[in-house]
Parts: sequence; C-alpha cells; structure tokens
Amino acid sequence: MVKCRRLVSVLLFASASLFADFNLDSAQAFVDSIVPGSRYGLSVRSIKTGKELFNIRGTEKFTPASTLKTLTTATAVHFLPLDYEPKTEMALNGSVRKNVFWGTVNIRGEGDPNISGRYYADPFYVLNSMADSIRSLGVDTIRGKIELDSSYYTGPWKAEHWRKNFYNAWYGAEIAPLEFNDNCTMIRFKPGENEGDTAIVSILPDVGYVTVKNELVTVAGKKKKWTYAIDSVKSEITLGGTIGIGVDSAHLVLPIRNPVGYFNAAMRHAFKERGIVYQENIDVPQGIQIRKFVYSGAPFLSILDEINQRSQNLHAETLFRNLGAQKGGEGSVEGGKKMERKFLTEMGINPDDFEVWDGCGLSPKNKLKPSVETQLLAKMARHPKGEFYINSFASPGVGTGGKRMLELKYPWLTHFKTGFIGEAHALVGYVFSMDGDTLSVAMYLNDTGKNPDATCKDVLDTLWMRLVASTNDNYASLMEMKRLWLDAQNVKGLPARLEYFSRAMFNKPYLLGPMGESYLDSIENKPLVYMDSVDCVTFVEHTLAMALATNEDSLFSVLQRIRYFNGKIGYTTRKHYLLADWVGEGKFARVLPMPGDTTIVRTMPKTDFFKAKKLKYMVNGQVAKDSPMEIRYLPYAKALDWSSQVYEGPMKVLGIAFIGKSEKIDATHTGFVVLKLGEAPKLRHASSLKKKVVEQPLAEYITSRKGKLPGITLFEFLPQ
Repeated sequence: MVKCRRLVSVLLFASASLFADFNLDSAQAFVDSIVPGSRYGLSVRSIKTGKELFNIRGTEKFTPASTLKTLTTATAVHFLPLDYEPKTEMALNGSVRKNVFWGTVNIRGEGDPNISGRYYADPFYVLNSMADSIRSLGVDTIRGKIELDSSYYTGPWKAEHWRKNFYNAWYGAEIAPLEFNDNCTMIRFKPGENEGDTAIVSILPDVGYVTVKNELVTVAGKKKKWTYAIDSVKSEITLGGTIGIGVDSAHLVLPIRNPVGYFNAAMRHAFKERGIVYQENIDVPQGIQIRKFVYSGAPFLSILDEINQRSQNLHAETLFRNLGAQKGGEGSVEGGKKMERKFLTEMGINPDDFEVWDGCGLSPKNKLKPSVETQLLAKMARHPKGEFYINSFASPGVGTGGKRMLELKYPWLTHFKTGFIGEAHALVGYVFSMDGDTLSVAMYLNDTGKNPDATCKDVLDTLWMRLVASTNDNYASLMEMKRLWLDAQNVKGLPARLEYFSRAMFNKPYLLGPMGESYLDSIENKPLVYMDSVDCVTFVEHTLAMALATNEDSLFSVLQRIRYFNGKIGYTTRKHYLLADWVGEGKFARVLPMPGDTTIVRTMPKTDFFKAKKLKYMVNGQVAKDSPMEIRYLPYAKALDWSSQVYEGPMKVLGIAFIGKSEKIDATHTGFVVLKLGEAPKLRHASSLKKKVVEQPLAEYITSRKGKLPGITLFEFLPQ
C-alpha cells in the first residue's frame, strides 16, 4: 500500500467536495437555520441504478406547486405523438354567392393555447389566417352567424380549489377549448395631463370585449398606488388609486371572464381587420358544409417548453384536459386524472402517491411524495421520448430559471422545474453527474410561514447548487484533462504519451489524498477527478488515464477503471495497495523482472484496514481473508547501482514502487521512471518534500532514502 493513501480519510482540502457538506444532517440543519419551522423534503435518485441515494421525509406528502406540471407533461409525452398539435377547425356551412357567404361559420376548438402572441409575434396570427382562408374564396362579406363549438371540454372550465385571488391574476386565467391571447388582456395606463385628471388608459389588444372603469387619479410626484378589481362574471375591470404625474407609464396583465366570448370578439375583430364585413343573421339556414379548414398554433414540443420552462398554467391546464379528450374520452379534469393514473400504473408507480386536483399545480390540495417524484423523473429519463422531456425543463438563465442559480459555473449540468404557491416552494429535475450517471432530484419546502419567499427560493437554490457541484466535483479538472488530451492527439505510442502527459503536469502542487468516492460513497466524499493538486498515486493515475484514453470522452471511465476494480466506484472496490492491488490486478501494469532482484513474502492486513472503516474485506462479493503475497524487488544497493547507469535503448517510461520497511505496507511512494538514450534514469513524481510534481535523477532520490528504503520495484504499463 502506498503510505500516503492511509491518511486520505482523515484529511480534507479547504475546498472539500460540497457533497461532504450535503449530507442529510447538514442539509436539514441548513434549512432549519435559514427558514425555521418549515418542512423540508428531499429525494435524490440514481437513474443508472434506480437506487435512492438521499432521502429526507421522502415518503411524506408535500404540496408540489408548479412541479406537478412534471406529471402532466410526462403523461402527455407518454401518450401523445411528438407531432401532436391541438387543432382548431373552421367549417363553412352554407353557400357563396358572388362575394358573399350565406350561412354559418362553425369554429370548433380543441384546446389550442397558442392562439396568442406567446408563440407568434402577433396574437391575431391564427385568427387572421382563418379570416384569410375565407377571403381566399373571394368572400368579403358574411351574412349569417358564427357558432363556436366548445364541446371538446366537459365539466367545469374554471379550475376548482384554487385560492380566490388566483382567479384575478394572469396565471389563474380561465380555461376553455377556444382561447385567445392567454385569456388575458393588458391594461396600460399613464398619468393625465394635470393633477386631478383621471389616468389615460388603453386596452391591449382591444377587441371590444373588456371594459375599464377608470377611477385612477393623477397626483403630484412619482407615487404609484393603484388598485384593480375584476367583476366575477363580466370582463369589467375597475382601476383605482393614484398615479404620480412624474410616472412614465405602467401596465397590468389581467385575466378575462368567459374565454369563448373573448375568442368570439377577437374573431370578429380579425374579420374586420382582414376586410371581411360580418352581418349577423341568426335566422340564416344551416346549409351544407362547403369548406373546412384546420389550424394549429404551435407544436407539442413548444407547448412542453411553455409548461416546464416558463411554467405557463393555462398551457398545462389545456394539455391536461386535452389528454383526457384525446385518450380518455373526456376533456375534463377527471379525464386528465384518468390518463395520469393510467400512465403511472404503466410506469410501475402507485397512482395513490399523487393526489391530483388540477394540471398546473395551483391547487393547494395537490400532494405528492418526494421519493415517488424522483421515481417518475427517473422513469422518464429512460423513456423512449425522455430526451424531449428533459430538454423541456428550465435551467440557470432559462425560463423560470432566468434569475436563478446564475452563479453556477457549469449551468448545462442541470435542468429543473420550479414551483411556488403560498407557503410551498419546490424544485425538481435532473443533475448530470461527471461519472456518466444522471440524478433525478426532488426538493420541497412546505409550511414556510412568515419566512420570506425570496429566502425560501435561495435555500433551495443553494442546496441544488451544492448538489450539482458535489456530483461534478471538479468538473473543471475533467475539462483540463480533456484539453491536455486534445493537445496531444498527434503524440503516438504509450511510452511517448506517458512521457508527454507526465511532463505536462510538472509543477502541479502536491497535496496528500486528493481523491475519493465522491457522492457515490459515504466513506470518502472527495473528488473522483482532481487536477488542482495531486499526490504520488493520483499523479500516476491521471497521467496513465490520459495516455490510455482513446478519446476525450472516455477519460473519466478510464481513470476510474485504473483506480477501482472493474471501474466500480466505491471504497471497498478501490485499489488501496499499490503492488497488491494496483499493479497486482495485472490489467494496467505488471512487475518488470530485474537482474539481481529478490522476493519477500508479506501479508497485507486488509481485514483490519476495512474493519477500521466498519466494512468487511470483500473479493468478488464474498467476504475474504488476508493472504500472503510475494513482493519482487531490487534491493537498495543494486537499485542505486542500476539508477546510476546510463541507459542505452529506446525511450521508455516505467512505473516505480518504493518498498516500505513495515511488514504491513507494500510501498510508500510511487512515480514514473523515464529512460532516455544516453541518460541516467530520471524520476518524475509528486514530491511531498518539494510540494509539487518534479523530475530529478532517480539515483539522487534513492540516495536520500538510505536506511529507510529496502529497495524498488519497477513495473511496465500495459497498452489497452
């Protein structure tokens, strides 16, 4: 065993892996100290293995807020084709005489939420297209009636169980199969010309549907103290309060009442704008269908983005009902719930672990378990269409993450869905880890009481960033390895590559024990890749990994195969003893016989070594016993003589183990021996004395170890 490894578990760097700070106790303590009295839930699951890695109240039910959208969209991804588009149909039933259409314009809505300016620059784009379709028939006048078919949805359109104030906010707009402009309007206002005047108010878009009672008074200065109220039935808004004459302008985005009526007014407005005169005649005969047109606002994947990235509630509620209509035979909340239960059952998840009352998560009656949420996310990561699902989530700087976690150094390592309603905050999604795994994560803060909402968000963001950082401990180091590897693409042959990469690491700081099992193991939560500093073993391991890797993307896996038996990361599978395990495995190196060498027999105390960590010494899954091993080495005097000789031959790079005096250790130090024509052997190693990676004559180092060094073992590296 290399002696410096024995201290690894008791040493921590100043910048220790954040996952060491992210153990369950520290996470809970952090929450308690910042948002006292709140209830914190956490689940972290490996998608590769399906195993839950961390759990705090994972089986308790929490209010998920908008993270419930992950269930709505997962169900939609599962059941709907990727080219699904909600349709709006327009049928002309009647006849055309010259430039006049006589009859009924029947418009059937199937829950398209994108007849708005959200997807198109102009909210009238789809409606104008409908008017243009009629104009294409040579028609400039309609004499008859417009019939709006809203039968696609059944049951209450207005979401139930929401808090009353939600219905007066843009995010709580009513739901209908025919929708326009997010079922909202913008009220823009600015001060009047003089103090005491009512404010100047405009409605955007103004289709003659919304009315404003303007009681907003202009006052001196730049005061802003306006209020609004919306009639519970009519789209009548009362604007009150005061606005300072020095204020430029302001606006409110507010929901309308009766979305189908709003659509009707917008459709008539589009007819007028496109040059069609509409003359209503409710007594006109129905007539036969002469033409039918079909429109869609935006494709399915765009709808997913609106829901998961931008958390658009209207889109979630329409998709929820559309699922019921498309696949369950009923466009309603019950139809959507039916399909979600079917989806969960097919995924092998108990539907009872989700209490669903809507599609967007605004209802405080919605409940779910963190551990089950991560199961859902993990199942979707393995779903045939999982890539589209994951990519629809927000991330730092994107969507609802636009102002969150912006300080995260590598923002592409995570995608998430945010959630917030009164006293309930949530963050769920994916963390992409350096070991090639993906983690599904669910965090909830409920019962936050009087703790500020901004503080609650910061708590979740901080814990999430710790998780990203710890599962990608020193991602920058992996990037450095990739850069070095790419710079050496023209260096061919294992000896040349070992010489190149070991030289490239000259002057790297020496630090004992900069390695471990990271978040994958509870014994040593240190980085799996670390290039800021090295010890004697990690210097050899990182160099060998770069020399052997066939491409930059295989660096991590090659490094872990060098360090762990069969590349299985874990304290019990690490090659702790240099000659017994690291070289002795025989996959990456083998002992090089030398003239005059000898052998000794030692027994490495592996049972006691693992027992100190409260672990059992295992081999191939079975409890093992210590067994003697032969150590072949070149005794000190002969090693000094060999190292003093000028080398004659092609350039080589060998490994070297410095044998320990203790019967319980195989080696105390390691490094590379560089052999070049006409030169004495050189030792390249991470020196604890010089505190960095250096090169020096091997004979010089051996001389400095006189009386402390029984001898050396040379080993050669094996091409893969």
